[in-house]
Amino acid sequence: MWFFGRGPVVPVLRFSGPIGMATPLRPGLSIGQAASAIEKAFELSKIPAVAVVVNSPGGSPVQSSLIFRRIRQLAEEKEKTVYVFCEDVAASGGYYLALAGDEIYADPSSIVGSIGVISAGFGLDKVIDRLGIERRVHTAGRNKAVLDPFRPEQPEDVERLKALQLDVHEEFIALVKERRGAKLSQDPDLFTGLFWSGRRGLALGLVDALGDMRAVLKARYGPKTRLKLISPPRGLFGRGLGFFGSQTRPAAAEFASEAAAGLIAAAEERALWGRFGL
Repeated sequence: MWFFGRGPVVPVLRFSGPIGMATPLRPGLSIGQAASAIEKAFELSKIPAVAVVVNSPGGSPVQSSLIFRRIRQLAEEKEKTVYVFCEDVAASGGYYLALAGDEIYADPSSIVGSIGVISAGFGLDKVIDRLGIERRVHTAGRNKAVLDPFRPEQPEDVERLKALQLDVHEEFIALVKERRGAKLSQDPDLFTGLFWSGRRGLALGLVDALGDMRAVLKARYGPKTRLKLISPPRGLFGRGLGFFGSQTRPAAAEFASEAAAGLIAAAEERALWGRFGL
């Protein structure tokens, strides 16, 4: 798309934050939140390129997969090259998103990799014992209360969880091999969940080059190349939650519940970033 000699426009998608960790007050990064922006990015310009910026410590493998697949479907349909640029972190689900790129770039100090699967939680059974609280759970289906944090951990529950994790991990590994192919090194730690700097990621074949988005795209499409950020629909104020003149207002109890869920999500988000020293 050229206007009055101003140069080509490259649409830019930005995926920032944990993936799939959404509450009414914290929209999160999901296919539902990102779909319209992805579609718009592939329709906006006639130039055969879309840029994607990733800054995510990971999250939901399902949402990572859905966003990845939507990008690849449109890239093939519209015959466009996808350039991915890793910022602070493109790890775990964040690296999954990066795999949507035909070319992946990183800063030398970016963190990339963490090709693994993790589940984390707390065991609170001893806490409620000390407080004298009786836990009452009634289920239809003997495995419905698997991994309940308020009861002692059961070895068979852990085995089931690990089997599930292995399935997801194998899918992740297969995708990395499919997308990166012969570029990958034979480092035995590649799929163990370890993560590396962008510079080391280049040596391992996880990224194609070191560089920043503006410099790379101007070198590729000319010095007059312009970048246009394609943002998803507005979050909090566009969701009908009853603020600033909306006709519907949430009940106090509902709002309190949403706020509490937001605090928990914020703590989980902080823990995800904290794994990478950020």
